[in-house]
Amino acid sequence: MINKTDKNQERLVRHKRVRRKVSGTAARPRLCVYRSLSAIYAQIIDDENGVTLVSASTLDKEVKALLEGKSKSEQAKIVGETVAKRALEKNITEVVFDRGGYIYIGRVQALADGAREAGLKF
Repeated sequence: MINKTDKNQERLVRHKRVRRKVSGTAARPRLCVYRSLSAIYAQIIDDENGVTLVSASTLDKEVKALLEGKSKSEQAKIVGETVAKRALEKNITEVVFDRGGYIYIGRVQALADGAREAGLKF
């Protein structure tokens, strides 16, 4: 009998493996990405203090108005730009990128590109 692998479980294993080495500090917090089927979320987290400094998603009221008629990749880019603008307002310029175990392609890459274009360095 053929056993089908759970792709989300494999993603969580990759994510745990990466999180052993990648950690956000006050000087250089972690930009964490979560991707669901319908939305994408981004948070900038200080792991030393256990605090979320900045967040943005496709469900935010400010962002949702900009997303009408856009593809999911375009929406992810807008979320990346939004989280970068909010971070720059709090004087956060450098982050560590945590792709959450997802492959760096498509929406995850679009979010990262949008954040870089808006001024975040990683």
